Amino acid sequence: MSESASSSPSTPKAAPPGPEPGVVSQWLSHQGFDHQVLEPDHAGVETIAVEPLVLQPVAAALKASGFDYLQCQGAYDEGVGRHLVSFYHLVKMGAFTEAGRAEEVCLKVFHDRATPVAPSLYGLYRGADWQERESFDMFGICYEGHPHPKRLLMPEDWQGWPLRKDYVQPDFYEMQDAH
Repeated sequence: MSESASSSPSTPKAAPPGPEPGVVSQWLSHQGFDHQVLEPDHAGVETIAVEPLVLQPVAAALKASGFDYLQCQGAYDEGVGRHLVSFYHLVKMGAFTEAGRAEEVCLKVFHDRATPVAPSLYGLYRGADWQERESFDMFGICYEGHPHPKRLLMPEDWQGWPLRKDYVQPDFYEMQDAH
């Protein structure tokens, strides 16, 4: 009997194992923070998904534990009908790995396209200022509590979010006088 014939559709298959929790994930679990372990990025950086409501407390706990530098904040679109994603690369400047690299972690927040909202991390990391504004400007993700929530790259009256994959470019845009 062939192998495919011996397993019936009703036989449950074991789910593939998920990524192993890294040092930061284990620490967050020990501290009682809900999160999801994701695959490490291309450079092997531990990547963790958090809900928007726990982003600020998780980031504050990580900052208190030594992740004192926001290396990068950005966003991307997973595709039409899928999530918008905010990401934050946090670095522990005073701690280096065996390979001589600074310890780092990437936090990701997956947003519903209709209401992409997350708390701003500007109060914890001042470097989030222009980076969150750029994510707002290009993807329409609102960062609640940001002190300057306005467009950074596009004109103030621009309609839409140019880096969303479902963005329809206008036929023309009327330039206005700068004075």
